[in-house]
Amino acid sequence: MPMFKAPFNGYSVKFSPFYESRLAVATAQNFGILGNGRIHVLELSPGGPGVTESIAFDTADAVYDVCWSESHESVLIAAIGDGSVKIYDTALPPPSNPIRSFQEHAREVHSVDYNPTRRDSFLTASWDDTVKLWAMDRPASIRTFKEHAYCVYQAVWNPKHGDVFASASGDCTLRIWDVREPGSTMIIPAHDLEILSCDWNKYDDCVLATSSVDKTIKVWDVRSYRAPLAVLNGHGYAVRKVKFSPHRRNLIASCSYDMTVCLWDYTVEDALVGRYDHHTEFAVGIDMSVVVEGLMASTGWDELVYVWQQGMDPRAS
Repeated sequence: MPMFKAPFNGYSVKFSPFYESRLAVATAQNFGILGNGRIHVLELSPGGPGVTESIAFDTADAVYDVCWSESHESVLIAAIGDGSVKIYDTALPPPSNPIRSFQEHAREVHSVDYNPTRRDSFLTASWDDTVKLWAMDRPASIRTFKEHAYCVYQAVWNPKHGDVFASASGDCTLRIWDVREPGSTMIIPAHDLEILSCDWNKYDDCVLATSSVDKTIKVWDVRSYRAPLAVLNGHGYAVRKVKFSPHRRNLIASCSYDMTVCLWDYTVEDALVGRYDHHTEFAVGIDMSVVVEGLMASTGWDELVYVWQQGMDPRAS
């Protein structure tokens, strides 16, 4: 399966929603603590293993996350460690990039998510305890959401409702927001330790998953959230990222500081349906292709990006 060696530590990997063979990777020097960052745009070789870099963008600080625009196939947005949010056009050479840069967050920007239904706006989550809403054509953020009492590690749009999003925080709460409302519409005390990630089910807009430092993944129904629908145990350390499959209703992927990537069916008793141990350092980034069913990618602090078909060995050539 294709593998790419980056010069820095991997933080995030995202498949293009337009091209089946394209993905972007966010990386950071020195484990994101101090130093530069780089965004790699990779192309999978047609008909065989292999991956090539089509373009790369250097940043003065760590890159913690990237996301593709849902309306412009060549545009991606990056979450940067210096508090900035940068927009790149991969059709333009590196000297012409970034095409936009926003400096509003007071601390590291940890996640970025493009609105999949409206396709004109995106969210950023930051260690300054806030989430910000942005539009591509606005010179500044539209709104700042301030309720969390600690770092917000991720904010993700609901896949069906263009005004609704969820945020996961180190304050141990998951919050549901509607941009038309003055404050959060729901507060779920989802874990006893920091919540590092969240994602919505792509087939049921009331179901979402959280992952935590407590080593678990929990699945929630916002219609009755006093208790989780499922608690998924199997990781040995903090679960860094959780992602619902774009193709299978019950399937969840996760990656962890235990260096593994796991696949889960949260509706069955033996929920763990796959475990991949190809990384040799913290596994911190994971994605599943919307365009190609079963195609997965992961990255981690071992500076490697793997792309593989579900059920295959990521290391097999």
